[in-house]
Amino acid sequence: MTSTSSFRIAVLPGDGIGVEVTAAALEVLRALEARVGGFTLALEEHPIGAQHYARTGSALPESTLRACEQADVMLFGAGGWPDVRHVDGTELAPQLDLRMHFELYAGVRPIRALTGLPSPLSSPRAAEIDFVLVREQTEGLFFARGNSDVRGDVEVRDTMRITRAGTKRVADFALRLGARRKARGRPGRVTCVDKANVFTSMAFLRKVFEECASTFPELETDSAYVDATALNLVMKPWTFDVMVTENMFGDILSDLSAGLVGGMGMAPSGDIGDRHALFQPAHGSAPDIVGLGKANPTAMLLSVVMLLEWLGETRDDAKVLEAGNVLAGAIEQAFGEKKLLPFEFGGSSGTADITRAVLTALGHTK
Repeated sequence: MTSTSSFRIAVLPGDGIGVEVTAAALEVLRALEARVGGFTLALEEHPIGAQHYARTGSALPESTLRACEQADVMLFGAGGWPDVRHVDGTELAPQLDLRMHFELYAGVRPIRALTGLPSPLSSPRAAEIDFVLVREQTEGLFFARGNSDVRGDVEVRDTMRITRAGTKRVADFALRLGARRKARGRPGRVTCVDKANVFTSMAFLRKVFEECASTFPELETDSAYVDATALNLVMKPWTFDVMVTENMFGDILSDLSAGLVGGMGMAPSGDIGDRHALFQPAHGSAPDIVGLGKANPTAMLLSVVMLLEWLGETRDDAKVLEAGNVLAGAIEQAFGEKKLLPFEFGGSSGTADITRAVLTALGHTK
């Protein structure tokens, strides 16, 4: 008899539409269990977020943190709420606390055009967009979070920190990703995005990247300034394959990149470390559309694909890997039929419509 693998997923719906897209993800995960078989998922929901803070005084309860430590992987909805802030004016972001606690140093942002959706770009080559932005997430300018040098009401200094160890591990991650993509027929070109012409820290980042790249002679590697990269992402995004960059640059470029394929509702993400990982849609809590049924769950469902791929690879589980492939195909099929058009594209396909279409593609109907 073939044994069935079991995995614990810490489910963190969070704030706003995070709750809505998480519900869609759980429904799809249950359908995948039935469709593929060979594995079971313990989907354990835990409180987190700004709204939980407003009710209890804690955005990341100790019980939630302990549950995440014991889980095989984390699935996060969205965090933050505009009206709930720290005394210094910044928003609560427990997802950043999770990144630091678990050393989720590689922020992985796949950007790919889906067949069946209109492109915001006029070029016919927009359909070729398929790249991954890897963002270092434990240092850079975000290192200053909670460590600002506040000099009265006159001046505030936030310090960017770039270390050899932090740069090397994220550069190696991006280079290994480039090698895997090349094996699947992609170019396998890895670009370091920096501002090495101005900042010594960025010149150091580039130096460490180039040292790492020298150990991957089979890959094409290069470096580019962040401003030129922003321009080329708009002018010719189909020329990129894998990019690796500092925390703040990655934060900005990942949103720009999402706009190239229709917006944040199409942008999945993974926060990955050496032993732990968290997957979430790249969008926020979107207070303006909460409860209206307009939230696009596609980014969350694509994040679930990433979660299953990571879980299957790290646990060497062929059935979980198969489930990721099946879900990816179902999402492609649902949009490829050209019957779905999310609200951000000018259509009227909401959370329920998109979820139902994906479930139908999985052969699961209620």
